[in-house]
Amino acid sequence: MIKHQMIDSELIALDPRIELISTARNFYDKGWMVGTGGNLSAKLLDGSFWITASGKSKGSLLPSDFVKIYPSGKKYQKFSDTRPSKETAIHQTIYELFPKAQACYHILSVKANLVSRFVQEDILALPPLEMLNKLGLMEEIFHCTMPIIDNNFQASKIAANIKERFQAEPPKIPALLIRDHGVTVWAPSLEAAQNYIEAIEYIFCYMVSARELGIWNEADNIIPRSNKRINPLLQTPRRGLRYRIGS
Repeated sequence: MIKHQMIDSELIALDPRIELISTARNFYDKGWMVGTGGNLSAKLLDGSFWITASGKSKGSLLPSDFVKIYPSGKKYQKFSDTRPSKETAIHQTIYELFPKAQACYHILSVKANLVSRFVQEDILALPPLEMLNKLGLMEEIFHCTMPIIDNNFQASKIAANIKERFQAEPPKIPALLIRDHGVTVWAPSLEAAQNYIEAIEYIFCYMVSARELGIWNEADNIIPRSNKRINPLLQTPRRGLRYRIGS
């Protein structure tokens, strides 16, 4: 069993497209990658990466529905009608900023778009849920935030904004929101990237539901609205946050 797992891991490292196809189908079935939306990529040993092609349904991808992008930016296209995702520049920037990242996933869920509108600022406070630990946090989960990047028709401008912002202030978790345009995560493996997406979607679902019930406040995290009681969790001293992917 262990030997088979090692062989599978080696095959995925050489050509991760089969795993990406399975993940895309999973996300499609959940309603996170509908209408050809979203994009997935996985880095190879030589620094290049496979990324989903533009205009392809994520529910029925084939190995030919991917484009290989080399570190120089050169594209390998076996079929002339296959074009890389329009957001390839964002993936290139993520791999440049975080060399240990081996996968980058971008989905367009309804919940992600809703929470991106919870605030007008460029940062979103997240509730202190244990699920944040699934994103690789190694210390306290209180006062965790997620950066929000303004959407732009030109993905290259989004990528440039990400680079400028993260070079000035690295994110606290390996994830970012593009306002009205979904969430992007990066991770040290394909499996971890899928787990990150699922964990973040859980958090977003919680936030939307809590807001509907009137118990969510983005500025102060979770605060009770009855009897003016103070949540003791919010009295915990703030500490630095780290995640396992680094520069």
